[in-house]
Amino acid sequence: MESIIHLEDVHKRFGRVHALRGVNLRIQKGEVLVIVGPSGSGKSTLLRCINQLEQCTSGKVTVDGICLDSAQNINTVRQEIGMVFQSFNLFAHLTVLDNLVLAQKVVRRRKKEDSRQIALDLLKKVGIPDKAHAYPSHLSGGQQQRVAIARALAMNPRIMLFDEPTSALDPEMIKEVLDVMLALAKE
Repeated sequence: MESIIHLEDVHKRFGRVHALRGVNLRIQKGEVLVIVGPSGSGKSTLLRCINQLEQCTSGKVTVDGICLDSAQNINTVRQEIGMVFQSFNLFAHLTVLDNLVLAQKVVRRRKKEDSRQIALDLLKKVGIPDKAHAYPSHLSGGQQQRVAIARALAMNPRIMLFDEPTSALDPEMIKEVLDVMLALAKE
C-alpha cells in the first residue's frame, strides 16, 4: 500500500536552530497518528512542512503520491489537506455558516446551496447546529474550534492535520473537541 504521507530525510533549519533533523515517516491512508513532544520539539514545524506552509531545508515530502517540489504540486495537494490550528482562524466578520461556505465556493467552486447544506450537515456532526447564524465572537473557545474543524471538513480533504487543537482551550472545553476528533478518527 502506498503511503498517503511520506517524508524522507526531512530537515528544517531556522538560522542556527535545527528544528527537524532527518525525519523519515510513512503514514498510510486511514491511519491516525499523534505526534507528541515538548514545546519547541518541531511538532508544528513538521505539520507545516507537510503542507508546505514551511519549506523544508532539505529532504523530500510526498503527499498522496505527489512530490512537493513545485508550486503547482503544492497548490494541488493543499486543496486535499485540511488543517486545524490552535488559533481558530475564523473570519470574525462572517457568521459560522458563512465561514464554512466561503472556501467551498471559492476553492471547490460549489454552488451556494450545496455549500450551505454541507455546512449545516457538518455543524450538526460537530454538535453545534444551533450556532450557524452566530458570529465567532459569540462562541466559546470549544465551539470556535468545532467550527474550525467543520470548516476544514467541508472541503472534503483526503488528509486532516491538527496542530495543537486543544491548547488554546479551557480544560472543560478540551473534552468536547477531543470527542469530535475521536469520532472523526473512527470514520
